[in-house]
Amino acid sequence: MQVAVVTFDGFNELDSFISSALINRCRKDGLEAFITTPTPVVTSMNGVEVTGQRPMEFVTEADVVLIGSGVKAREVVADDRLLSRLPLDPSRQLIGAQCSGALVLARLGLLEGMPACTDMKSRAFVEACGVTVVDAPFHAEGNIATAGGCLASQYLATWVITRMLTEDAARAVIDYVAPVGEKQDTVERALRAVHAGAVALR
Repeated sequence: MQVAVVTFDGFNELDSFISSALINRCRKDGLEAFITTPTPVVTSMNGVEVTGQRPMEFVTEADVVLIGSGVKAREVVADDRLLSRLPLDPSRQLIGAQCSGALVLARLGLLEGMPACTDMKSRAFVEACGVTVVDAPFHAEGNIATAGGCLASQYLATWVITRMLTEDAARAVIDYVAPVGEKQDTVERALRAVHAGAVALR
């Protein structure tokens, strides 16, 4: 089971690295995430250069595709050639977006008829695409999910691990990384966010 964490130039480190790091704690169970980039090297919004682990074409074989956000999101969605490299299929893939990554899903037509989460700076642009933005950290319908706020990337990871493995697996991962003295609260908050947001899975 493979996860493509799509990471564009100008990316937000929290979005790509938190979700991939949490998911990769499940390697022993066969679930593995890869930083997937349109060019061999991308530079973060804070100047961190990262070599992609997989090329963009990897999204076609991935079981899960997560679209990260970044300061160049509006440039990304204006680039038809770049978007053509994202032939996503929610009938066979889990697809998630973090913050301004919702713009990419909207541009691909994957958010039609469903609300989405995003960050405050991206909200107006997502709404301009005809998408209703909800004041929540996480929302999922079927195989599509969005998260709003950098640290909500833990909720996307929790959703992926729960769907691909089990809730117990997600609980174990969040428990491991949670702050000492706040482990139970952190685990329950993550699961509560996913349960509350995944309206179509009830």
